[in-house]
Amino acid sequence: MSSVKIMVCMGPGGIASGGAEVISAFESELRQANVSADIHKGCSLHKVGCFGLCSKDVLVDLIIDGAKTTYQSVKPEMVRRIVSEHIIGNLPVAEWTADENYHNFYKKQVKVVLSDCGRIDYENIDSYISEGGYKAAEKVFAGMTPEAVTAEIKNSGLRGRGGAGFPTGVKWEACRKTAAGQKYIICNADEGDPGAFMDRAVIEGNPHAVIEGMLIGSYAIGASRGYVYIRAEYPLAVERLKYAIKDAHERGFLGSNIFGSKLKFDIQLKLGAGAFVCGEETALIASIEGQRGMPRPKPPYPVFQGLWGKPTVINNVETLANIPYIIKKGSAWYSSYGTEKSKGTKVFALTGKVKNTGLIEVPMGITLREIIYDIGGGIEGGKALKAVQTGGPSGGCIPANMVDINVDYESLARVGSIVGSGGMIVLDEDNCMVNMAQYFLQFTQSESCGKCVPCRIGTKRLLEILSRITKGKGRDGDIELLEKLSRDIKSASLCGLGQTAPNPVLSTIKYFRNEYEAHLKGKCPAAVCKELLTYYILEEFCKGCGACLRACPSKAITGEKKKLHKIDPAVCVKCGACFDVCKFKAVKKE
Repeated sequence: MSSVKIMVCMGPGGIASGGAEVISAFESELRQANVSADIHKGCSLHKVGCFGLCSKDVLVDLIIDGAKTTYQSVKPEMVRRIVSEHIIGNLPVAEWTADENYHNFYKKQVKVVLSDCGRIDYENIDSYISEGGYKAAEKVFAGMTPEAVTAEIKNSGLRGRGGAGFPTGVKWEACRKTAAGQKYIICNADEGDPGAFMDRAVIEGNPHAVIEGMLIGSYAIGASRGYVYIRAEYPLAVERLKYAIKDAHERGFLGSNIFGSKLKFDIQLKLGAGAFVCGEETALIASIEGQRGMPRPKPPYPVFQGLWGKPTVINNVETLANIPYIIKKGSAWYSSYGTEKSKGTKVFALTGKVKNTGLIEVPMGITLREIIYDIGGGIEGGKALKAVQTGGPSGGCIPANMVDINVDYESLARVGSIVGSGGMIVLDEDNCMVNMAQYFLQFTQSESCGKCVPCRIGTKRLLEILSRITKGKGRDGDIELLEKLSRDIKSASLCGLGQTAPNPVLSTIKYFRNEYEAHLKGKCPAAVCKELLTYYILEEFCKGCGACLRACPSKAITGEKKKLHKIDPAVCVKCGACFDVCKFKAVKKE
């Protein structure tokens, strides 16, 4: 029979949407149809990582004799027809195949790190090898000097994808030149930003790329041991990485005498307990050493004095996953993407009030407009774009009138935000910007390690002021106090967490000061802040059905059947139950 490959998304989105059940349905239908699911007999069924467009999961690629058809929003009950009509009858089920919106999602993307995610079976090392996996490492070990490897990475222009954007090749070179009997390379997989899932998805979909990147890095700097610091809350990523490390050992890509050389390299997993501050490199090192995860002053930098006092390179998942592709295709190829100072591509987690949520990879320098409207499909429900939060709790809110800004390190920094690790949250007209600032401050304040006073106390005071404002208890001078306190925290904090924590506050004040001023006058323009809301019923829409009266927990609503109902503001607890149950849109809030 024809060569048939069935690739089912088993990223978190695919699993949550029923990916395991879809796979079971395929196994059952293939058996009943006497179509062998044995790869040696022409038909194979594969679990793969995230395709990208999570809002259309479960996604399934059906590849027959090299021709690919993508099915979206697949349910188990759809499988029988796909098998009978497409696999057996060679006629795709047109109404279930990927639509124009799906194809538009990928049109402006350039996939490097994600190029094999969704294409290879993460549990099968041969699947990675068949796509050129470990060829870059073989090339390095067979005929490149450590200096040549480092030079290639420097020439590519690759900058650290964990947030700071430090040139990767420069970091490697500094560590290589530092004399020491023992050196380490660490993969920072402690991704903890709200709304961010880039690194996790890369590990879940293509763990061998990260392993190969670490292997190449170890050769370049002279390290014999590596660690992957990954938070325990990512059990799927941990499980798949463990499996991949075991397979790499069995194939001789890890261990001793790698590629016939006298060199050895091993990787050990270190599970973090979910402290956001451990994403900071010196806090991460302390955690691996068994100490409390708290930053220390720099210098000395880890490349000179890191893990157990030895020279150490720390790169995040995305940075390391880029390395094999740069070595295979060359620095000139990689640097052909992006801008003069921000080379290559960047992976973003596109979330929030956008139609096409998911994982994307785009060339540096693309505009926010292209990401939101061309890739993301625009704002949900036809609402107006208000802002985009980039860089997570360390980043800033970019207003809608700046939507044509280029997405690169320099451009975002100029407007008070950062690229960060790649979180991108789209906000619409229904989002309150003061509330958003408060949300991110709650996160950073609770995640502060407490070592330095500016961060420990300063973020607490910022949060107190923001909470007061959102409750209608703001005072004259609060906005100016927020600005001054934010600047003090940025300048005096020990590590990046404290230094960037005020960014959401400063950026929202800069671009949405009118919303802060409205809150001081007792109004939330977006009708989000509970204590500032007033609920009332519109006479022209009220049918007197009694749904709101029955739902009200405080008995604040009165009225007879089929007659106008009213809300007593003195009794109303502003829970919103009446607003949620009214089918006639008679209940309003402002």
